[in-house]
Amino acid sequence: MTLKEALNLSPEEQQSLKSELKAKIEASDLNAYIDSSDDGCGGVPIAIKDNISVKDWDVNCASNILKGYKSPYSATVIENLHRGGMSAFGRTNMDEFAMGSTTETSVFGKTLNPHDKNCVPGGSSGGSAAAVGGGLAVAALGSDTGGSIRQPAAFCGCVGMKPTYGRVSRYGLVAFSSSLDQIGPITQNVEDAAILYDAIAGHDSHDSTSANIEYKPTVIDSDRKMTVAVIENYLEEVDAPTRKAMEESIEALKSAGHTVVYKKMMGTKYDISTYYIVAPAEASANLSRFDGIRYGNRIEGDNLEELYLKTRTEGFGDEVKRRIMLGNFVLSSGYYDAYYIKAQKVRHLIKNEYEQIFNEADLILSPVTPSAAFEFGTINDPLEMYKSDMFTLSINLAGLPAISLPVGKDDRGMPIGAQFIAKHFDEQSLFDGASSLEKIINYKG
Repeated sequence: MTLKEALNLSPEEQQSLKSELKAKIEASDLNAYIDSSDDGCGGVPIAIKDNISVKDWDVNCASNILKGYKSPYSATVIENLHRGGMSAFGRTNMDEFAMGSTTETSVFGKTLNPHDKNCVPGGSSGGSAAAVGGGLAVAALGSDTGGSIRQPAAFCGCVGMKPTYGRVSRYGLVAFSSSLDQIGPITQNVEDAAILYDAIAGHDSHDSTSANIEYKPTVIDSDRKMTVAVIENYLEEVDAPTRKAMEESIEALKSAGHTVVYKKMMGTKYDISTYYIVAPAEASANLSRFDGIRYGNRIEGDNLEELYLKTRTEGFGDEVKRRIMLGNFVLSSGYYDAYYIKAQKVRHLIKNEYEQIFNEADLILSPVTPSAAFEFGTINDPLEMYKSDMFTLSINLAGLPAISLPVGKDDRGMPIGAQFIAKHFDEQSLFDGASSLEKIINYKG
């Protein structure tokens, strides 16, 4: 059942839907959910990633260090859901503190891909994507710091949308990288993504980064003709099945009357390098608040220093520790100018590069990932793992909106995604273009 259909159900039918989903969750072995709690507010059930606060619910960020912590308030997006006839339903699994690309770093264990349980579901919003892709959720909320909505949505054969930075309130989202994080929808189709986006978007006085600009509800026009820029050099960095799916998507857009132009961007190595300086630097500052004193789990020591050390040693996982150390390094005396300042300059170049392309195009089309979902254990080197987000990172660095949708399958039958990117606050064009391609491709999961 789609989100649009569920919103038209009676309250009794919506409650029945919750019971059906709860039974499916309990029977599933995907480990997409941490629990299937209901906030009791009624309405269409929406799965919630474990880093978005819901009042009186545990918010663990899939980490030992927040074990037992209950949120004293609900995030703005949760309050917005209630006003839109929806409710929080179930905590979904994720990579610890949203740091990962496979949902393997969770303290609750790894989530499985609903299309092949030997494969990763992507991350960090892997639980939300697996829940929607596996039919365990009508729709879900995730967070996207460098592709954490779009990449798992692509791996699980569903639609994932990252709004413009500042369009959706971050109040109540446990911060990973404050200048990159955005909450967004994971849904079964583009129309549902627009519905859920409309429900959560808007200015929020609680969030100093929230954009106080006019907001117009989305009215999708899939027949609108646009100019789409294809990033030509990105097509050279994907495997054969992904390239074939991308080329078929490009031809489909042409056949529908869209104008396609080809552009090139800086190599993805610059995006990866910049992101893995900026994001860990901000993460090291944000995660310093978790010390065993104010939040969650505490490991006692003989003195305060030992308490901090033991709590963080046992509380944080390896990937989180790795990024905290990297962040502290690039911010340290003697390295701040050499790394962090230089990364911010490259970030500005990336933003300018997008702006130049948008002088000639309404949308940009690129792959989401270099390949479809890979099997667990295939990539063990953290640096190699970082490359799975190579096409999504720059969009967060530039603060742009983007949406991924399934456009094909590889030889194993695993979903392949493509993503559209739009100008700042031009989500309307994003949904129009994605809906147009979705209608032509007519992907069948």
